[in-house]
Amino acid sequence: MRLAKSTDLALRVVMRLAVAGDELCVARQVADDMAVPYSHLAKVVNRLQRLGAVETWRGRGGGLALTGAGRTASVGWLVREFEGAGDVVECEGDNPCPLHRACRLRSALRSAQEAFFATLDPLTVSDLVESPTGPVLLGMVGRGPGGAAG
Repeated sequence: MRLAKSTDLALRVVMRLAVAGDELCVARQVADDMAVPYSHLAKVVNRLQRLGAVETWRGRGGGLALTGAGRTASVGWLVREFEGAGDVVECEGDNPCPLHRACRLRSALRSAQEAFFATLDPLTVSDLVESPTGPVLLGMVGRGPGGAAG
């Protein structure tokens, strides 16, 4: 199973915001720190905001911050929200598999997918930034293409 790019970015963004604590982060700087286009980051942040994991403020002095709910959010929940409830393989659609009504593989893959999510369920965003990850993330701050090393 491979996570969508938006899921990967969402996890990296909440981790980056988690190490910032209560400090507001500038979205363009976070995009630079994560080495991703600002437009991609903006879409992911918008979704994280709708989920209640991130709060945003516009204008001068604005920025992004992880909410309390975002800090304690289950990683499994976040991944489910970004990945959706779809099957690992597409059995129906434009060219449906002839076995889709009697296939044992489909249910086995669905069980494996749920086991994957269940493994992530006990982890919170805060857990993800414990040492050694948190200090590495802090070292990245301001080192992206738009930031000064410091």
